[in-house]
Formats: sequence, C-alpha cells, structure tokens
Amino acid sequence: MTIHPIESGIHPAVVEAEDGELRIGPAPQAPIELSLVIPTRNEAKNLPDLLERLCSVLDAQVPGAYELIVVDDDSPDQTWAVALRMAERYPAVRVMRRRGERGLSTAVVRGWQAARGKVLGVIDADLQHPPETVGELWEEMARGADLAVGSRHATGGGVSDWSALRRALSRGAQLLGLCLLPSVVGRVSDPMSGYFMVRRSAIEGAALSPLGYKILVEVLGRGRIGRIAEVGYVFRERSAGESKVTARLYLQYLRHLIRLRLALLPARFPKFAAVGLSGVLVDMACLFLLKDRLGWALTPAKLVAAELAILSNFLWNDLWTFGDLAREQGYGRARLKRLARFNAICAAGLVLSVGLLAMQVAVLGLNPYLANGIAIAVTTGWNFWMNKIFSWTPAAKLAAPAAQRRAVGA
Repeated sequence: MTIHPIESGIHPAVVEAEDGELRIGPAPQAPIELSLVIPTRNEAKNLPDLLERLCSVLDAQVPGAYELIVVDDDSPDQTWAVALRMAERYPAVRVMRRRGERGLSTAVVRGWQAARGKVLGVIDADLQHPPETVGELWEEMARGADLAVGSRHATGGGVSDWSALRRALSRGAQLLGLCLLPSVVGRVSDPMSGYFMVRRSAIEGAALSPLGYKILVEVLGRGRIGRIAEVGYVFRERSAGESKVTARLYLQYLRHLIRLRLALLPARFPKFAAVGLSGVLVDMACLFLLKDRLGWALTPAKLVAAELAILSNFLWNDLWTFGDLAREQGYGRARLKRLARFNAICAAGLVLSVGLLAMQVAVLGLNPYLANGIAIAVTTGWNFWMNKIFSWTPAAKLAAPAAQRRAVGA
C-alpha cells in the first residue's frame, strides 16, 4: 500500500505497510497522551462542529497532551481543506489526505500509525457519536483500562430513532460475530461500535488486517486486551451529509469475521470440520437408503438421517477431535450427557442456519447458494465453539474465568 502526500505535520515516513498488513509501532518521544483519529469522506459540513466540541472537552481533560488526526479519503467536498483551515485555529488538529487508498478501517489504522499518543482512539465525523462522551472514555483509560468502548447497549446507551429493520440488521451482525468469534465478540456489548480508545501497548506490533468499516473486532481479536470498560451513549441520526452504511458494508463485515476466524482457528477445528464433512456423507447415504430403497416418506427419512449423522459426528468428535477432554470427563453417563448437549446445540445450529439463509436472501438480496454457503460456514463455527464450551469442557472449568475457559482445547 502506498501513502501519498500528507498535510499539516504528518510525515509519510511514519506510515508503513507490508503484504497488506498494518502494524502499529511504538510511540515517538513526544508529550502526547491521546491520539484520536477521525476518518472522513465528504464530511465538510459536520467537521467544524465536531472539532470545536472535541477540543472543548479535551482541553479541559488532557490540556496540551492530545491530538486530533483527520484522515480524509480525498473527499470531493474537500473535507481535508476544511480540516486544514480548522488546524489554524486548533493546534491539536493534524490532517492526512489519502489518495489511491480508501476504506474507513484502513483510514483509522493509517491515522494510528502516524499518531504520537500512548492511547489511540477513533470517532466518526458525522456527529452520530456525541463528542462529549470522549471525556468519559478518556477517564476510563486513565483508570487503567486497556480498551474503553462507547456502547449503544450499555447502561445509558441507545440507538435514537432507528427503524425496526436497521435494529434487526445491527443485532443480526452482532449475532453473526458471536457465532463465528464468541470469545472475541462476546467480550463487549457493542462489538459494532466505531467509538473507542485502546492503549497503544495493547496493539503495538500486532498485524492488523481490517476490512470494511468495523475495526473494533480486529482490535479485540489480534490485540492483547486485558481490562475493558464500556461507556453508554445514544447513537444520534446525522444532521448533514449522507450515510455510508450499505449492504456491501455488511458483506465486508461478514468477510472480515470469517477472515479473522480463520486466522484465529484453534488446532481442533480442522478435525471438527472433517468430522462434519463425514456427517454430510452419512446424512446423504441414510436418506438415500431410507427414502429410495425402503420407501420411507421424505420428512421422516430426513429426520432419521439427520439424527444418525449427528450421532456419527458426536462419536467421531468424542473419540478424535475432543478425545483427550472426553477421557478426562469419563464415559457411560458422562458420554450420554455430552451426546444430549451436542444434539441440542446442533439442532439450534440448524435453526440458525435456516434463519440466516432466509435473512440473507430476503433482506440482503444474496444469491441463495452463496447465502447457503455463508450460513453453513457460520453454523459450523457456532457448532464448534458451543460444543467445545458446553459439550466437552468439564463443569469445573465452565465456572472458571473466561480467559481460562478460552485456553481449554486451544
């Protein structure tokens, strides 16, 4: 990736990229505590008000020790030029004008690479994130948090006048994240948030590969995040400019989740996937035998075939994928309990798969076969993680802290 001329004191030499991965280096020797990145694209009408309100808050809390880095994707409305004029009035403002590279998440990381602060943050430029909340986020970081997240779902948070469809899409995206990355997405109430601060040391040296417009999941998945604090805020409707949320961005978010899931796969997952594939063969063979050879009706034949496939999958997973954990728990009644939990989780996965297929086709307009493939991938992730946690993790370890549970079977 190439960075083109950068304005107002940010030198391009501090921005580096290799093989599409972005890494955050150590902070330069500068008395900057907080670097807040503001990614922009056609936000000339909103930016002056945002910068004025941010400076008002931060001048009181971090006087002379913060910077606001506007990273603009060469906006046709010349947002970058507006930012440069504001920099003459507010010395904390720095401006990066990108040419030939686009995307909200990469803009955030580019800004962080050029930042000098010990704490790195991001806020949208459209005033949907109330600037005054930045003070509460900073207070949480000052108390020692590694990550402070502005959350629409924490106490005091909300989503203003969102339509039922938009609420459903937002919650659906969160559900996808929980299915594919439960130990990552489940750490915060609002993993889709684009308003947060993170300690530089927590992501320094991490290979970040953001895609789309949600970078918090990337930070949670690849960073070394300890204590997390959440601050509730009410997401506001924009008063100027146009929304950049489209169906394409939701698809990018899904691709991002899958890519991160693949990067963080535990050693057991390939075995689980292979067993799942064998289960498909068992299902197809049994369905053929019962329906075409024995003359059963389709519905009972499918139910029996599916249950036999689940039983086959359970036995192989109990002997191979999670064999060591099964030996620790014992067999006999313990195995029957594992089978019951496995059956229930797989049944829930089937319901999830059908629901995701219908939503993608009806709401997002995806090709049914592409949508089915995505639903299968998500359901496979759901089945693996839920079964690893509930079917093969001993009860004593289920009561242990989350960090200890995540280490089981990794």
